[in-house]
Amino acid sequence: MQTLEINGKKYQIDVEAEMPLLWVLRDDLGLTGTKFGCGIGECGACTVHINGQAARSCSFPVAAAVGTKITTIEGLSHHNKHPVQQAWLEEQVPQCGYCQSGQIMATAALLAKNPKPTAEEVEDNITNLCRCGTYVRVRRGISRSAELMRKQRV
Repeated sequence: MQTLEINGKKYQIDVEAEMPLLWVLRDDLGLTGTKFGCGIGECGACTVHINGQAARSCSFPVAAAVGTKITTIEGLSHHNKHPVQQAWLEEQVPQCGYCQSGQIMATAALLAKNPKPTAEEVEDNITNLCRCGTYVRVRRGISRSAELMRKQRV
C-alpha cells in the first residue's frame, strides 16, 4: 500500500511499485484529464506536475511518486481559472483537444519557473506533440499565458 498526494488530497493505493502513475490516475482514481498518448514518455499527453515540475506520467513509476506532490489538470485550478487555461480559451488553442491538458501542464510548469521565456526556451521545454499540428496556436497560447501570469504577479 502506497500513499500518493494528488491535487492536495492523499490517496491510499495498492498497486505494483513499477506501475506507471498514469494508470493510477486514470483507472484507479478516475482523473481522466491526463491522457495516454504514446506510453513511452515522448508525446507529453500524460504530463502532470511532480513537485511543480512537468513529468510524463506514462513513464513515471508509482514508487517514484510516493512522497511527492502530484498535480493533474484537474488540480491546476478551480473552475479553469489558471492563467494558462484562460489563455488557451482566449487564443482558441485546441483543435481536437486530446493533447491539450499535457500542453497546459507543461506550459504552467515552465512559466512558474520562468515567467518570460525566450522562444528558444519554449522550444526546449515544451516538447509535447500535437496530432493536429496546432503549434502556432500553442505558441500564441504560451505567449498569452506568460502575459497573464506576469499581470497576476504584479
